[in-house]
Amino acid sequence: MAIINEDRLFPAEEKTRIIARAIYNQIKELPIISPHGHTDPAWYAENINFTDPAALFIIPDHYLVRMLCSQGYTHAELGIKPRDNTPYEKEPRKIWDIFVKNYHLYSGTPTRMWLDYVFSEIFGIEEELNEGSSESIYNHIDTKLKSKEFRIRNLYKRFRIEAISTTDEPNSDLAHHKKIRDEWDGRVIPCFRPDSIMDPLHESFIHEVNKLCSGGSEYLKYLDAIQERRFYFKEMGAVSTDHGCLEAYTAELSDTQMQGLFDKAMKGQINQGEAREFQGHMLMEMARMSIEDGLVMQIHPGVYRNHSSMIFKRFGRDKGVDIPVETEYVKALRPLLERYGHERNLKIILFTLDDTRYTRELAPLAGYYPVLRLGPAWWFNDSPEGMMRFRVSVTETAGFYNTVGFNDDTRAFLSISARHDMARRVDASYLARLVAEHRLTMSQAERVACDLTYNIPKESYSL
Repeated sequence: MAIINEDRLFPAEEKTRIIARAIYNQIKELPIISPHGHTDPAWYAENINFTDPAALFIIPDHYLVRMLCSQGYTHAELGIKPRDNTPYEKEPRKIWDIFVKNYHLYSGTPTRMWLDYVFSEIFGIEEELNEGSSESIYNHIDTKLKSKEFRIRNLYKRFRIEAISTTDEPNSDLAHHKKIRDEWDGRVIPCFRPDSIMDPLHESFIHEVNKLCSGGSEYLKYLDAIQERRFYFKEMGAVSTDHGCLEAYTAELSDTQMQGLFDKAMKGQINQGEAREFQGHMLMEMARMSIEDGLVMQIHPGVYRNHSSMIFKRFGRDKGVDIPVETEYVKALRPLLERYGHERNLKIILFTLDDTRYTRELAPLAGYYPVLRLGPAWWFNDSPEGMMRFRVSVTETAGFYNTVGFNDDTRAFLSISARHDMARRVDASYLARLVAEHRLTMSQAERVACDLTYNIPKESYSL
């Protein structure tokens, strides 16, 4: 018996389900545009085979890890290497056994749907994963991973990926992207993520700014150095920047004020309020630079990063301990929109984890300001319910064409096709309801579905 159903995520009511299936069939084979994500460019440069099922599914995926941690497992037991060189589990089968023993924990989650898709559609597994099937499924996956067809460049082609963006540190030399460009025709592009040089409270701020400016202490030279890095990223194929700030706050300060804050930051003496002003002004500077160089500006606010200082100290960032916070946009973005809201050469894509803001703030903002577009349901909202809430909440005010299609935003390469398939099914279901209610014709719905899947992401990200 198949572990996934062909009508998954379609409406239960038969008439609407038939419409959804027909819409989905128009888009299911379209190429994947992946304009924002966190896969490692080294994978493509070296054309790797993933080493084993634990290294593929569990160790890099904080969606999986955080659920297991919620049941008392430690990061070390799950194969994540500590910074302090204390012992951690290195045997992939033991890590896999913990995962399988607890697979029921993912019931009802998007993670379970992604995994079941990968097992069935990518590995051809048609039995349910449980403790009885654990060893045989592990061996089957392990054998597949070592084959030529599972080298990452072949999987890229198999998934029909047309373009994929990585997310890169501002001081990166982008050596892997150079190698990809020289050796292969796959389109793997960098994205400029300057958090470590824009957030004075970032643990690496002083080190990274010294690296950026060669030890310089002048604010204006710091700005020039950032602009040079942006130009370099664009030369290497980048189409966007990304900003992971705590809030969407923007402010306009004088060069003299910024020099004073910059001096404090470089001495490690800046306080939280001053850091907020510094980062708020730097978002303004990033918008100004985007007008000049054409890079699309993404803002991902509203996450309390590294909520557990103990885990951050032992294991570092991105280990499943980031928590959404309430996020305000209307007042926070007004200084930026007053200055740049009607610029023709600027695109800003807004994201949120606070989905209470969709209808009241984000849709009205994007429904007027020509520089704004709304990013899709993100991270904790990247689920069938979250995607549907997004569509229902923003479409009435912002429409479809002030959104940007789907971002998979993943570190787990094999989940890319699963995530895009889920998004296509949810959009087909939403559009099917509008057709069933005679709010759209079938031809209109099919056009919107194709645009959301392919044309809008390409246009929004200047691809």
